[in-house]
Amino acid sequence: MAEAGGQAGDVNLVLGREAIHMNDPAVTVFVCVSCRRRLGGSDETFDRPGPGLASSLRQKFQGSDVAIAEVDCLAVCTRPCTLALSAANKWTYLIGDLEPESHLDEIVATVKSFAASENGIVAWRERPSSFRKGVVARVPPRPTITEPIEP
Repeated sequence: MAEAGGQAGDVNLVLGREAIHMNDPAVTVFVCVSCRRRLGGSDETFDRPGPGLASSLRQKFQGSDVAIAEVDCLAVCTRPCTLALSAANKWTYLIGDLEPESHLDEIVATVKSFAASENGIVAWRERPSSFRKGVVARVPPRPTITEPIEP
């Protein structure tokens, strides 16, 4: 759920009672908390790894300028666990097939590489294997209008 902020162009993402001001963090990691991961060979047994991943990432990035935001769905249901990396004036990455238990350090390294990059593009050789294999999409940054638009 989004709601307008106090100034034009400001957007707040409201998560439960906690609001994250989208202009404050250098990087926002959106973690899907509705992804269901099949357990074992059963079609009836699932878990939801997203909330645990979000919690682990909050601990890793506590006190930094990286915000961790839980979202209800990133529409990559066939490739759980999924997250998106986003920042102003940078490409956004959507990454699936993550295993929070075994990929946590790789996810942290990817977030740091993304944050350090000028445009959000992380060089292939710098990407951990989970990032190389898991990229679902890379979305360009929204263009900045530098000149007034004629009516």
